[in-house]
Amino acid sequence: MKTYRARLRTMWLVILVCQLGLILRTEAQIPGQCITSDTNRAPENSDITVVCGTEFMDLNILLCPMYHARYNESLMFLNNQNQEGCLGTADWGVTPPVLRFRFPINESAMESCSNSFKIINEVGSGEFSDFSNVQYVNISGAVTSLDPTIGMITYKPQVLYKFSCLYPMQYILNNSQLGVSGVNLVINDNNGSFISTLSMHLYQDESYEDILFIPQTGLKLKTKIYVAVKATNLTERFNVLLDRCFATTSPYPTINNDQAYDLFVGCVRDPQTKVDINGESQVARFSFEAFRFVEHKNQTISTFYLHCTTRLCEVSSCSSLMPDCNSNPGQRRRREVQEVSGNATVSSPAIFVGKQSAGVTSESNYSSPVVAVIVCIVVLAILLVAMAVYFALHIRRKKPIVQ
Repeated sequence: MKTYRARLRTMWLVILVCQLGLILRTEAQIPGQCITSDTNRAPENSDITVVCGTEFMDLNILLCPMYHARYNESLMFLNNQNQEGCLGTADWGVTPPVLRFRFPINESAMESCSNSFKIINEVGSGEFSDFSNVQYVNISGAVTSLDPTIGMITYKPQVLYKFSCLYPMQYILNNSQLGVSGVNLVINDNNGSFISTLSMHLYQDESYEDILFIPQTGLKLKTKIYVAVKATNLTERFNVLLDRCFATTSPYPTINNDQAYDLFVGCVRDPQTKVDINGESQVARFSFEAFRFVEHKNQTISTFYLHCTTRLCEVSSCSSLMPDCNSNPGQRRRREVQEVSGNATVSSPAIFVGKQSAGVTSESNYSSPVVAVIVCIVVLAILLVAMAVYFALHIRRKKPIVQ
């Protein structure tokens, strides 16, 4: 009997030791930085910080709540994709410690870890605040925990952190390069405004092959200028759409109506402007005739710059984003000129225009009054010579013949 009781006490002692070991083992799994941290608590929605950058999306998630829920950085994946490229990197060098995820903003990177890449239509805002439709790209997903429990049931909670960023669909590329107006601008909210990869070229022929050469003496008035705005490195899903093209005497875009001359805004066009392609491919083309700004009337050369407000449209829906020319064009034009800023424009180099018309082949060295005086003197001289000849012949005929 005593032997049985001794064995029973020994068994209970072994069980207690095992339970104590399990408890100690569980406590040992929590890193020292988390034991005394205020973030050593259950996970909350506020644990994640999302930075919608110009080239990358960055996620920073507090690590200690994950350990509190009996997970660690090796068990947290993007969209439950159990692969190395969808894991984050633990940063124990900051307080509090965080798990970092970073991925480039392009469609191929989105698809690798099953992030959602959706195109949505919204009423324009910001630089497109008065356009009826502007397309955006919503990039979203979730960081989820992977429960390693083997069996039918588990007592571990599911940890889920959702994130999303909304970008205007100006320049979503198929590589890892995106830029913004200002180049070094950092965006810390859920919006981006992009301008890189756009280029504007001026041509001298309607086939858009020969680059336009602008002499320092300036182009002749009414010279045809062919303009192409092109976006490079785009996926085949998108086309280029020009909302407004205008000229200013400043190299910087302006919305001041007194300083900007519109070549076209939606359906409203300058009489000499012709739009060849817009919203139909990854290049937009139009032409206009060289002109001078009135403020340069006392200058030999009139210098101005061309600017185009540009966006992308999905191929299948470009037609629906084109301006409605059945509405009041004057009202639409006034709204857009006042509210469309220059942050999403692409600009041309300086365009010089001289005083000479394209129909004149040479320039006289005399002013118009001088030329008129010279013409009058020539005519008068001719008349005097004719009269002298006439009188000489008349006198000769009347002179008697001596025999």
